[in-house]
Amino acid sequence: MSLKLALPAGQMARPTDQLLRQAGLIVRGYTDGSRSYRPRLDGRQDVLLRVFREKDIPIQIALGNYDVGICSLAWLKELLIRFPSEAVVQLRALPLGPSSLYVAAAPDGGLSSLDDLAGVPGLRLVSEYPNLAEVFALSARLPAYRVFPVWGAAEAYPPEDADLAVVAASSEEEVREQGLTPLYRLLVGSPWLIAYHRSIEGKDLSPVLGPLMALEGGRQPEAGLELPSALAGPPRPPLATERPAATVRLALPDGHQQPSAAAILRAAGLSCQGYDERGWVRRPRSSLEGLEVKVIRPHDMPQQVALGNFDLVISGRDCLMEHLLCFPGSPVKEVVDLGGGQFDLSAVVSEDLPASSLTDAVELWRSQGLKTIRVASEFPAIADHYARQNHFWRYQVIPISGASEGFVPEDADLLIEGVQTGRTLAENKLKAIDRFLRSTTCLIASKRQPPPAKAELLSQLIERFRRASSSPPAAGR
Repeated sequence: MSLKLALPAGQMARPTDQLLRQAGLIVRGYTDGSRSYRPRLDGRQDVLLRVFREKDIPIQIALGNYDVGICSLAWLKELLIRFPSEAVVQLRALPLGPSSLYVAAAPDGGLSSLDDLAGVPGLRLVSEYPNLAEVFALSARLPAYRVFPVWGAAEAYPPEDADLAVVAASSEEEVREQGLTPLYRLLVGSPWLIAYHRSIEGKDLSPVLGPLMALEGGRQPEAGLELPSALAGPPRPPLATERPAATVRLALPDGHQQPSAAAILRAAGLSCQGYDERGWVRRPRSSLEGLEVKVIRPHDMPQQVALGNFDLVISGRDCLMEHLLCFPGSPVKEVVDLGGGQFDLSAVVSEDLPASSLTDAVELWRSQGLKTIRVASEFPAIADHYARQNHFWRYQVIPISGASEGFVPEDADLLIEGVQTGRTLAENKLKAIDRFLRSTTCLIASKRQPPPAKAELLSQLIERFRRASSSPPAAGR
């Protein structure tokens, strides 16, 4: 019976790799620049390693899919606050350096200390950690607050689209570098070594736990969640969020859609100082009077249009489809197919599966007596829709936050994933058996009638993008 270890991707990968080496655990293929999420532990064929986004590691441990994992304290608490569970055992803090979560506000947003929150109704909190943001608001007794979960870039939202952001940072200085004022440190602590409780009882975990538990350091008596006392103060008026009625707000994407978005802006004759193929700032300066621009994550854009925070956004058709499948009545629509950033949403399986189509795969699974088809995806609503459209007899959708190629075949039978060249699939021994949706960059707007003051500029911008889309950029995923 193999021991299964979940390792973090992203910024924590390199320090985690160094810590493992310090413990005498040499991992090959983890931080060597490859796109494989299947590293190997030297000398231990009985230890199975997989790389996940940190957010997914506590979930994988709680489900019993993995025996041992390493993740930040913030993502561990984010899970346990909503789903208190004895299944996840916290073994020890690791000497990887502490990180914190801060409640922060914009420097010019009218909030400079925790006491300023007392009595203010309707405060808007934005975070990748919505459960921790919620427990902060409840503990502080904020009146009529709202919490908005986002995929990332929470620091971009105050003060225009949120009053407070709960963000990860190593220090108050790092919060200020993100353009925010820290008001309160909500959590502090080093990453943790965690385990599934039944694995501790029924498996020999000593090949991994022995060396890691023997490491020195990691003791931090002040570490943990630090909830505020209830804030006392007289009722106060809501914070002012007014902006000129004629202002049109445009959201631009960061990440893999940035090059194609920058190219389409150029084709549309729109200059945004601070946003091009090489880089971006959160608030590029537009050359067009009345146009306000901000850079946020594409996944969050359709929701931001639905909430009325933006008039136009450049995002992927996949993000729009995911949003509309979750909220069929949402007042958002695609107004222009911009044509860039092309890739295919695909059904992906292990390359060892003897099937060349979805029909073949389903027939094979039936013949093998598979009771439940496990479908993993960053787009859980699309995955659910796909499973129903294709009449899966019984299925389970597993929402994930990234590093998706590491899930199949051990933790999922099928992956719904965006595929462009297929190189990452090949490196992880996967293959696409059904490319069912071509996703491109598109311009998304609200279905609501715009105020007269901004209707003309909005119409002009849409027309500019429509003309520019006749020769779409070639940049993509």
